[in-house]
Amino acid sequence: MSYRSRRVSTGSATRATLDRVTAVDLGFPGIRGTGAQDPASAPGAPPRPDSPLLVDRFGRVATDLRVSLTDRCNLRCTYCMPAEGLDWMPRADRLTDDEVVRLVRIAVERLGVTNVRFTGGEPTLRRGVEGIIAATAALAPRPRISMTTNAIGLAARAPALAAAGLDRINVSLDTLRPERFAELTRRDRLADVLDGLAAARDAGLTPVKVNAVLVRGRNDDEAAPLLRYCLDHGYHLRFIEQMPLDAQHGWDRAEMITAAEILTALGREFELTPSPRPRGAAPAERWLVDGGPGEVGVIASVTRPFCGDCDRTRLTADGQLRSCLFSQTETDLRAPLRAGLPDEEVARRWRATMWAKLAGHEINEAGFAQPIRPMSAIGG
Repeated sequence: MSYRSRRVSTGSATRATLDRVTAVDLGFPGIRGTGAQDPASAPGAPPRPDSPLLVDRFGRVATDLRVSLTDRCNLRCTYCMPAEGLDWMPRADRLTDDEVVRLVRIAVERLGVTNVRFTGGEPTLRRGVEGIIAATAALAPRPRISMTTNAIGLAARAPALAAAGLDRINVSLDTLRPERFAELTRRDRLADVLDGLAAARDAGLTPVKVNAVLVRGRNDDEAAPLLRYCLDHGYHLRFIEQMPLDAQHGWDRAEMITAAEILTALGREFELTPSPRPRGAAPAERWLVDGGPGEVGVIASVTRPFCGDCDRTRLTADGQLRSCLFSQTETDLRAPLRAGLPDEEVARRWRATMWAKLAGHEINEAGFAQPIRPMSAIGG
């Protein structure tokens, strides 16, 4: 089915949603218990509930685990890292395949995690990724398994990833113009990415989601072309506001294309109406395109943060636990593994870290500080 350009209004329902700001719920935990006060909790916080789940003091429960398999990447996106790359972590610091699988198993079997996404850097650069996925798929209960990738080399790997147990895939793609792709990523590989997308779809790694970041003056004229391309090929497009996670710490709010601007640009060519499907803990606000069934999502991490519904917990490639993408602190889980501590002690430390999670990322607060680690080292 081909989607043609149309110049129409987004309608009053769309404008009403544009004006809505998601508030962080500062209420008491929704899961209550009689557990003892955990030392990791902030002073004056209520005692942690006697629950095996990853609950925090604001009623959220983390069920979505993001696992970075490597900090290495084969692209050099201008908003992510310098042209020369970064000092990659030593191999000895990185979790082994067995250590990754053990931590995922603890999360699934003891902590209630139901979704596992493998990220990077670029996760397909990790040798043995298919084996890690297969071991994850063998867990009981089996989690839903996804991956975020730049799709370089995915055309040859998609069938093996699907056979290993990968359920679906997210691909980062910010432009459809070869010369612009080379400028943004410092690599002339757009054809490989498009081939990788098609291979993922053909291998059944669906829904294939495309993540796009628009930067002012660089690719902000491609909102509609990207959406049209994804609709025509059966991909699910998600625009993401650019976040302060670059290695150079050069993020400039003025360069960020906001969710409101994205929707306004799309509304010039498509009719957008709010999706009737419940959003739940999903980061994207979804919109039906021309009445559906096609959709587009916008992740307004900066201008309309969704921290109050966050259900994520994160592991870096060197085994550091982060309760938030923007955390200033980490909990070392690699050392307990290598010291031979039992699974339940690792789980206890994990629970304590998530219990102490802050209410929100505070990007819009005066005292906000960008994490020391860049996105490539944290994991998407």
